[in-house]
Amino acid sequence: MSDDILLEVIATTPEDARIAAAAGANRIELIASQQEGGLTPPLDLIQQITAESPIPVNVMIRPHSRSFYYTPEELGQMVHDIRQIAAHTQASALVLGVLNASGQIDEPALQQLLAAADGLPVTFHRAFDEIADQEQALYTLSRYPSITRILTSGGQASVLDAKDTIIRLNRIAQQQQIGLIAGAGLTLESLDEFVRGTGVQEVHLGSAVRQDSNIHLPLDAKRIRQAKAALLVR
Repeated sequence: MSDDILLEVIATTPEDARIAAAAGANRIELIASQQEGGLTPPLDLIQQITAESPIPVNVMIRPHSRSFYYTPEELGQMVHDIRQIAAHTQASALVLGVLNASGQIDEPALQQLLAAADGLPVTFHRAFDEIADQEQALYTLSRYPSITRILTSGGQASVLDAKDTIIRLNRIAQQQQIGLIAGAGLTLESLDEFVRGTGVQEVHLGSAVRQDSNIHLPLDAKRIRQAKAALLVR
């Protein structure tokens, strides 16, 4: 195994962000409302955390958790938020995803959001997991240079139930030069075997690195260090 497996963890507060960096996480996904799967955090929080953090901070752009289909008004709010973040924070990247009523990538909406991002890198988030043909969706996303990563559980509630899919998607992603982040359902106990078995180079942890594995509790430095140790095992 390579020793450069990247660990991304979810943060919702400045304290989370400090713990993540100090414990050895490589990147933060900054969100609000973790119980809803992550929504756009307030601008002042983004400003504070991105100014303080010694590691990259990727910021969620998601106005609600009802679906990944957005009205023109909601898209307008997303464009506004993106422009504010791009202009007034030190965010490293944005995390977003948009689907149409048929459950496919909404390319016109996506192009609108990418234009607002003005070159800021983008991770297409787990809206990807609601798409029936993920391989075709990966090819579609790879046509956009600013989309540098896809966060996915392979279409399952837990990525541990999608190992074969992740292997296949990761192979295509490498060919298309887009990063694949595996997330959802990973535990400290499963991490080493999962990474060895799938070949992924980036993993995303949420509750697994929180106190008592509880999304409502703060990040746990010890658990983050355990995750890093598992990713460095050869």
